[in-house]
Amino acid sequence: MRVTAIFFAYLLCCLVLGALTAVPLLETGLIDEPPRRVMGRLAQLYILLGLWPFLKLLRLNSAEALGFGLPRRRFLQDIVLGWFLGVAILLGLVWALLALGVRVPDIPEDGLVWFVLEKAITALIGGLLIGLLEELFFRGALFGAIRRRSGVESAVVWSAVLYALLHFMKPHDLPPGVPFDWDGAWIMFTGVFTGLADWRQLDSLLALFWVGVFLALVRERTGHIAWGIGLHAGWVFVIQVSRRLTDSDPDAGFAFLIGGYDGVIGLLAAAWIGLLAWVFWGLSEGSWRRSAAAEADA
Repeated sequence: MRVTAIFFAYLLCCLVLGALTAVPLLETGLIDEPPRRVMGRLAQLYILLGLWPFLKLLRLNSAEALGFGLPRRRFLQDIVLGWFLGVAILLGLVWALLALGVRVPDIPEDGLVWFVLEKAITALIGGLLIGLLEELFFRGALFGAIRRRSGVESAVVWSAVLYALLHFMKPHDLPPGVPFDWDGAWIMFTGVFTGLADWRQLDSLLALFWVGVFLALVRERTGHIAWGIGLHAGWVFVIQVSRRLTDSDPDAGFAFLIGGYDGVIGLLAAAWIGLLAWVFWGLSEGSWRRSAAAEADA
C-alpha cells in the first residue's frame, strides 16, 4: 500500500504541475486547444520527464527491475506474439457484442479500404505507444516495486487497482461560462476526482481492474513486460478500430454489458478477461512450479 501511495503521489504532483502551467500557457494565445486537453497533455509530459529520476530514487533504474531483462530480438518477438494474442482476445469480445446487437456496424459506403487502413494504422501506432508507456509504468515499475517489498499478491492487486482508477482521473470541461483562469484550473483539477464517484462507471472500472490483474499475472509468470506490451497494444488496437467501424446501441437488450467509458469494455469484458486471467494462472502454475523446482535442484 505504501509503495502504491508513493506512485499515486508522483502522478498527482504531475497533474498539479499540469494545472499550474496550463493557465499561463493558454493565456499566451499560442495554443488553440481545450483547457482539459492542454492540462492532460502537460501532466503526461511531466510524467515522462520525471519518470527516470523518480525510478532512480526508488532504485528501479535497471532493465531487469523494469521488466526489460530479455535480448532485444526476443523482446520484440514476444511483443509481436502478444499483439496477435491480444487482438484475438478482444476480437472475441467485439464479435460477441455484435452478435448480441450491443454494437452495430457503421461502415462508410465510399472509400472503405482507405478508411479502414487509415484507422488501423492510427490504432496500431497509438496502441503500441499506450502499451509501452503504461506497461513500463504499471507492470514494470509499480509492479516491480510492490513485488520487491510486499510479494506477488499485493503487487497484482494494487498495481491493478491504481491502473483502473487512473483511467477515470482525467480533466473534464469546465461548466459553461466559467473561464480557465486560476480559479477555473482549480475547479478542473478537483473535478478530476469526480469520475471515481460515478457509480455508472463501476462496470468499466471492474473490467479495467481485471485487465490490470491479467497483465500483472503475465508479468509475474514471464518475468518481463514484452508480452504485456503486445497484449495491451492489441487490445487498444481492436477497441479503437471497433469504435470507428461500429456504434453502440443503448436500446439493445444487452446494452448493460458495456460501460460508458468507451462503449466496449464493461461487465462482459470484466467476465471475459477475469476468466482468462484465472485460466492463465491455473495453466501456468504447474509449469512455473516445475521450472522453479528444476532450478532449485540444479
